Amino acid sequence: MKKILFSLVLLLSTLLTSQFVAAAADLEVNTPAISAIKSSMQARHGQLAAHYASGAIGLTKDGLIAVRDANAVPLKDRGGLNSAVAAENADRNKLYKEIATANGHPEWQAEIQSTFAGRWIDKAQAGWWVQGAGGWVKK
Repeated sequence: MKKILFSLVLLLSTLLTSQFVAAAADLEVNTPAISAIKSSMQARHGQLAAHYASGAIGLTKDGLIAVRDANAVPLKDRGGLNSAVAAENADRNKLYKEIATANGHPEWQAEIQSTFAGRWIDKAQAGWWVQGAGGWVKK
């Protein structure tokens, strides 16, 4: 009886594990909507790069960006920076949603966002500011 029970548990765990692996999101999926969002983000990156380098903005732990030090930007330029950050975050949120939808699982949006958050922080250039569990740190 123990042998049968053990075999059944092993079979179930194998089936559940294979379904979980098969259900992993394809983060490289591409649709016209995803391409448009990525193009928008790439076009904006040139405007944001100097602000990452100066420490004015940083990558947040939730996969977005934030103004970290407004004083690093002249007062006359802060409105433009805030607009660029808002546009970037809107695109990032759309990207997470579109990737989840393209995978056929809109409910995966939060997990996809979390995965991207980690990837972007890992790939951040030296000198950029990233948000960790304990707050902002310079990479």
